[in-house]
Parts: sequence; structure tokens; C-alpha cells
Amino acid sequence: MLKIRLSRVGKKNKAQFRVTVADERRSPTGKFIEVLGHYDPHTKEKVFKQERIEYWISKGAKPSATVHNFLVDAKIIKGSKVTSWKPKKKETDEKKDKKKEVKKADKPVEKEPEKKAEKKSEKEEIKNETEEKKNEVKTEK
Repeated sequence: MLKIRLSRVGKKNKAQFRVTVADERRSPTGKFIEVLGHYDPHTKEKVFKQERIEYWISKGAKPSATVHNFLVDAKIIKGSKVTSWKPKKKETDEKKDKKKEVKKADKPVEKEPEKKAEKKSEKEEIKNETEEKKNEVKTEK
């Protein structure tokens, strides 16, 4: 099946696109049958070969969603625009909470704070014992 779509050309950070007709199984930047126009997103310039586009559509070529919207704007084909991309769905609070719970469950339990607490309690016991000994020594005198 034939597809009318954009093919990226131009330098890095200076994209330009050709409107080409090609087999849909081919790579977008690969071999194509014919160039039907071009589009510069920086200057918003769009140039189309209207007769050739109508010819290829009559032969059964289907335009991609973006090209379809360009052709509707240029009044080459009649109809309404189609959605060419789907926005990401926002995560609900429930999904966020579930993700947090999973992350917490995956983390290993840290034993270091317990060791520190044990060391502190041992130090306190030693201090208490030394104080008691001092007190005993004082009381004996």
C-alpha cells in the first residue's frame, strides 16, 4: 500500500521535510517513488504539488495523519483534521501510591540504625557503671 508521508532531510537542528509517496513498508527516509512537496517547520513554509497529490490519492495512496492535516489546511483535500498524536495520560493518585509502595517494598531493610542504637545503649550502660563506681568510692571515703 502506498503512503504519502514526511521524510526528514536537512542538517542537525535544522530539520526540513519532504512530502513523499512511498510503499508503507519502506523506511521513512528510504527509497521513495516521488517527491510531492516540502515543509520547513522553522519558517512554516509548505509547498505541495496539488495535481500529483490528487493523482496519487486517486491511485489509492493514503496520507499520514500529519500530511492529511497539512493537505486539509492547504484545501487540497476536503474533510476534517485527524489527531496525529495522543497526549500522555496523567497518572492518578492511586497509581502513584502503588508505585511508591512497590519501590519501598523493593528496598532492602537497613540494619545499621539498630546497630547504632545498640552501641549507644552499650555506651550509656558503661557510663552508668562508671558513675556508680565513682559514687561508691565517694561514699566509702
